[in-house]
Amino acid sequence: MNGARSSVVELRQYTLHDGKRDVLIDLFEREFVESQEATGMELMGQFRDVDAADRFVWLRGFPDMHQREAALRAFYGGPIWAAHRDSANATMIDSSDVLLLRPVDERSGFPAPTASRSPIGHTEAPSSLAVATIYHRDRPFDQEFADFFTHQVRPVLAETGATPLACLQTEHAENTYPALPVRTGENVFVWFARFADQADLTAHLRRLEHSRAWHEQVLPHLSATITGEPQRLTLTPTARSLLR
Repeated sequence: MNGARSSVVELRQYTLHDGKRDVLIDLFEREFVESQEATGMELMGQFRDVDAADRFVWLRGFPDMHQREAALRAFYGGPIWAAHRDSANATMIDSSDVLLLRPVDERSGFPAPTASRSPIGHTEAPSSLAVATIYHRDRPFDQEFADFFTHQVRPVLAETGATPLACLQTEHAENTYPALPVRTGENVFVWFARFADQADLTAHLRRLEHSRAWHEQVLPHLSATITGEPQRLTLTPTARSLLR
């Protein structure tokens, strides 16, 4: 993992009307990528959720909370959103499932992309997968958990083929743009990994299931530290996603 480029990251999950996901993705990738980046946002990735046919997931980042407010005001008060918001909103049932996150440390944010974004009009999606694993806790995640993840969890994940790409946790700062709600009162730790394809992910899960270190050294402590079962989002990048 490399140095963080965005110190504030939104993980946004939209529930859409039946059959409208590709309609939104087409509009989003044509109109909302460069127009958001022009205000100072960083769009890391857009995805289809493999396990939910009507869920669109995307990530955007900001240098800090103050610049987040300025960028959101500029975009949502600007001409591109005004021209296309009705079409976008018509695809959505709910757009309020948003986790406000920050990198765990200066080296755990999303690295710079290894390739440039595909041009507008490109429609061929890659075969790769991104997986976001979300841990919940009844109190904020602290340095002790970060050290445990770095020194015990991450090595086993790497051995089984799932080196984390980024590790984020809840940003508890007040939402500086309340017109767009975020989930509050929660404590999450989220790590992202990339897999070449479904076979690569399946192989990792199989190795993890048979890993003695995972079951004897990692899982007992992890299960005692987090609340409930982890949530895993299995995501296919869209054609113009930078995380691909």
